[in-house]
Amino acid sequence: MKTPHEFTGMKWDSEAIRREREYGWFLEHEQELIRNAEAKRREARRARESEESEKRRLLHWRKCPECGSDLHVETIEGVDAAKCARCEGIFFNRGELETLLLRHDEHRRGFFRRLLGFHSEPG
Repeated sequence: MKTPHEFTGMKWDSEAIRREREYGWFLEHEQELIRNAEAKRREARRARESEESEKRRLLHWRKCPECGSDLHVETIEGVDAAKCARCEGIFFNRGELETLLLRHDEHRRGFFRRLLGFHSEPG
């Protein structure tokens, strides 16, 4: 409990002390406002980058990386592959080619040997 002689108000403070207290209050709250503004800016940037990324993805979605034509899905032995109607390139997602190659392990070795010229076809 305060006694009548204990006054802690600003009446007894000097001009410099009051200014310093006011400056401290604004500095504290200004930092909070700056942190909030930075957080909003980061969130807006993330949303903008996400939106731009989605636009780029949709712009190139199902387009051939070689010629830019539309790709259509073709099922090859249970694996969906994207095939270009124009250049007839075939594109697999991660792991799909390995799945096909493992299904035909014995044929695969001969195919790659012929491809690399290690095994010649009887002719």
